[in-house]
Amino acid sequence: MKVFISVDIEGITGVTSWNETELGHHEYNWAVNQMIKETIAACQGALEAGAKEIIIKDAHDYARNLDISKLPKEASVIRGWTSSPESMMAGIDESFDAVIFIGYHSASGENGNPLAHTMDSKKCTWLKINGEIASEFTINTLIAAYYGVPVVFLSGDKMLCENSKRLVANIETVAVKSGVGGATFNIHPDRACELIKEGVKKALKNIDLCRIEPPKNPVLEIRFKDHQDAYRAKYYPGAKLIDGYTVEYQAKDVLDLITARMFIL
Repeated sequence: MKVFISVDIEGITGVTSWNETELGHHEYNWAVNQMIKETIAACQGALEAGAKEIIIKDAHDYARNLDISKLPKEASVIRGWTSSPESMMAGIDESFDAVIFIGYHSASGENGNPLAHTMDSKKCTWLKINGEIASEFTINTLIAAYYGVPVVFLSGDKMLCENSKRLVANIETVAVKSGVGGATFNIHPDRACELIKEGVKKALKNIDLCRIEPPKNPVLEIRFKDHQDAYRAKYYPGAKLIDGYTVEYQAKDVLDLITARMFIL
């Protein structure tokens, strides 16, 4: 069994402030250490479930967060950005059996996490696919589906875990925290790791229950915080300015959608 793991930080237990997510900031060290621990827990669960190969995409900020020397030797890690439209899913293809998301967070336009955002926290008010608010979980699950690979497990904030069921009804989730205003209510870091390990083991026994079909001709909408960014984005071939802040793009398929997203946002 070959497993792909995409890891972010804003949905890691305890992480509450942007300072804790920024490489080089003094508040970052403990947060990235917990990010590593939760990633290790996911790897352990996958290995105990029978995984023979694990590919991890470091998918936060500069994508150089994980200390690869601390990870199980069965895991390989993709660091940095490939500049391909798959972005946080760079490296995914049809050869994988399952996908796991660790440390994911609520979307721009939602209040489930003080650090809620979608792709670009400085530019995006919200991003929609087929009229529905889309998180990075949504986008990356559709990417996995495009390649025929089911997303079987998610850890992150409570709102995201609850909303994930709309797209993948049988996905296994572990909510490590919930957001209230600018605060987070967190489970103990060690408990988070225990639940992630066991959740991944359980999820990998039910892979086929998590398969979904990628949408055909999906519609992408992006609401920008700055009207100048929207005006610039309208010049992407096929993009339309809906109002002063919103751009719409009718895609042929998921790959077309994420390619447009890469250049527009």
